[in-house]
Amino acid sequence: MSSADAGLEGLEARLAQDLVWLELPSKGWVPPRYIEGRRVCDVVVVGAGMAGLVASGMLKRLGVDNHQVLDRAPAGLEGPWVTYARMRTLRSPKQLTGPAMGLPALTFRAYYEARFGREAWEALDRAPRLVWMDYLIWYRKVLSLPVENEVEVQSITPRADGLLDVNVARKDGDDIIIARHVVLASGRDGLGGPFVPPIAVTVDRKFWAHTADEIDFESLRNKRVAVIGAGASSMDNAAVALEAGCARLDLFVRRNDIPRVNKFTGIGSQGVIHGFAGLPDEWKWRFLDHTLRAQTPPPRPSTLRVSEHANAHFHVGSPLLKLQEVGDHVVVTTPKGTYDVDFIIFGTGFTVDLLARPELAAVAPHIRLWRDRFPVPKDMPNAELENSPDLGGSFEFLEKTPGSCPALHQIHCFNFPATLSHGKLSGDIPAISEGADRLARGIVRSLFVEDRERHYVALKAFDTPELLGDEWKDADARMGEPHAAA
Repeated sequence: MSSADAGLEGLEARLAQDLVWLELPSKGWVPPRYIEGRRVCDVVVVGAGMAGLVASGMLKRLGVDNHQVLDRAPAGLEGPWVTYARMRTLRSPKQLTGPAMGLPALTFRAYYEARFGREAWEALDRAPRLVWMDYLIWYRKVLSLPVENEVEVQSITPRADGLLDVNVARKDGDDIIIARHVVLASGRDGLGGPFVPPIAVTVDRKFWAHTADEIDFESLRNKRVAVIGAGASSMDNAAVALEAGCARLDLFVRRNDIPRVNKFTGIGSQGVIHGFAGLPDEWKWRFLDHTLRAQTPPPRPSTLRVSEHANAHFHVGSPLLKLQEVGDHVVVTTPKGTYDVDFIIFGTGFTVDLLARPELAAVAPHIRLWRDRFPVPKDMPNAELENSPDLGGSFEFLEKTPGSCPALHQIHCFNFPATLSHGKLSGDIPAISEGADRLARGIVRSLFVEDRERHYVALKAFDTPELLGDEWKDADARMGEPHAAA
């Protein structure tokens, strides 16, 4: 057995002991429900990335045993970490506890030290991206989470009986899972998709990709590459293109400078984590509008990874004015000049567009967005915030028109677009456990309240005695005679 295997074996034993001492996970308590002989699933979690795993962990911890986690990717490829994430290390500080749910033995630090030792941890700057994915795979294994891979959710449809039909496609055919609740833990683009500016469609699709796309970087060797944007993903993709041997890299930034200050990180605290949801709406808007306008800077190591190449060229104050196909390449025009490029990578983020998600087609028209009920401040218009879903206390969707789609309260948005309603609890590492705790407790409350009649019947039927009747004697009773008052 290798030292790494021995270290993980010891860590897993420690975690198992911690769970026993804490009496976790809780015993199952949700009464089973059947429809036409089929067991109804209490919760279906869509997505087995970090958010989906910790949501599952919290549900299991609180005794909701009958839940499923579905992911369309093969096992080990969930989330962005080994697909379109192209940074060398995570952007978050290594010591963040992330999805550990308050358990020291479940932290990334515990995992890393078990594999590589304390000295390696002390020398580590940030978590290597691929090791982080290894950690999430281990996390899923040691908690025995009910994940099923290569299953794609095609639609979520309310039923007349108050349940939800979750239509899925498996390799062996289509199926319907009847569920009481659905959690959308579907990542950064879970309520929309990658955003590219309209100018992109003026040239053939073969000339460009989004940073979230699968890109053949080897094909860019000796080619001229343009990257649009100065966010972290833009820098990461620019660096990979340079490392693959592109002839020239031009990075175009609309602003006159690259953002330098990470605003929200600067005020990170337990106050923000637990207090943001309690802010008046106008203050939620003010906080996030300021943050989004400032934008998040790319990490310093990611930027240096690009600028260390002599053939990397940064162009600030250079929004795209025109793209034109000329033979086998594209001419990019900005206020500062024209540039011949062979391929363009758009690092332009993601958009919230519920109608773009086929799995939400049956419910999307009924979902209330912030713009539907919040008067947007005239001095703070913000399309991203206006399109954010307006969520309830456990991340559930709310109805645009009361009574139009009551099943919305059973569908929970546990992904990035929940930020305006709840703060940064559902998309990033720092507070993901707190977000999952809020989500799971809300679902538990709903399940118990809905089943109150069955729990009351169980209460009345419970007759296991605590006392057997031989534990004490009535000091005033006379043998064989009824007690007489003095």
